[in-house]
Amino acid sequence: MAKKQKIRLAISIGDGNGIGLEVIMKCFSDNRMYDSMTPIIYGGRNHAKSYKKQIGIDDFSFNFIDEPSKASPKKANLVDVIQKDIKVDFGQATKESGACALESLKAAVADLASNKVDVLVTAPINKSNIQSDQFQFPGHTEYLAQMANSDEVLMFMISNGIRIGVATGHIPVNEVAKSITKEGIVNHLKLMNKSLMRDFGIVKPKIAVLGLNPHAGDNGLLGDEEINIITPAIDLAKKSNLLAFGPFPADGFFGSSSFKHFDGILAMYHDQGLIPFKALTFESGINYTAGLPIVRTSPDHGTAYEIAGKNEASAASFRAACFAAIDIYRNRQKHKSLMQHSIYKKKSNQQKSTVQE
Repeated sequence: MAKKQKIRLAISIGDGNGIGLEVIMKCFSDNRMYDSMTPIIYGGRNHAKSYKKQIGIDDFSFNFIDEPSKASPKKANLVDVIQKDIKVDFGQATKESGACALESLKAAVADLASNKVDVLVTAPINKSNIQSDQFQFPGHTEYLAQMANSDEVLMFMISNGIRIGVATGHIPVNEVAKSITKEGIVNHLKLMNKSLMRDFGIVKPKIAVLGLNPHAGDNGLLGDEEINIITPAIDLAKKSNLLAFGPFPADGFFGSSSFKHFDGILAMYHDQGLIPFKALTFESGINYTAGLPIVRTSPDHGTAYEIAGKNEASAASFRAACFAAIDIYRNRQKHKSLMQHSIYKKKSNQQKSTVQE
């Protein structure tokens, strides 16, 4: 049996004073990780050395390189892209630690765009101190969407068969209701359906749609978005041959374990989807950006300033993000191959039909 090709992981380190580098080091302290992937981390040599020394992780070392082509397949490679010395001040949201996160991200994305690496795994940023003239986005998702010129993307939280997308993303709660549109929901359902087929290998995905209001509006008593927007959107999606169902009241949907019967779930706003997701899967959940031409995953936790520098962070979610990126990349290759075979077969049948005529 042919040995599977190793996937080259571009890894951005996230906030320089958070737990990003800690979970990266803990993840790749396990030599089994190198069986399927070659990690290429984008950071700073001096910053990484200082971080490692202060946190007290002694049984780990980086392989410092200046470009991905020099990466060792059996080591955690670090491309030195942060030239200036940045002080490690654990738990502090400094301007320098935000700049560190941005430089790492920019370099990783550039190499991904140049096909020097295969997938992107992002350690958590602080959405406040990373803001600058070059980064004016609510988070990774929106930044990557612009870099890839993708009009439609979907923040997709995934773990152990649970896949939750969000219709409105990173916006204030008081803007959610007016941001929900029939067209927007339909587009998100189509994007989710495509991702479930292409990225996760599900042939006919079943998608649940949550309501916006308590009890899904209770027939208009507690709000009319379900009647006027969400239900018509589900009906439109069904006309496009999508297996979409709902709207379901969010509390009962998760409380009764109904979520186990669907391949994907579309929540109406951030906390409606992410609170139950993190309650169910916090140690293993990951964030995946569907709709991009590239594969990007990240752990489902933040910078965790409160434990940064204490050597207490778990690498479970980051490890899951690495494996998910590989699985999605391979699923895309398989889907592409199947589609090409299908097109070839269709053309071949058409030619045979023409000859017979």
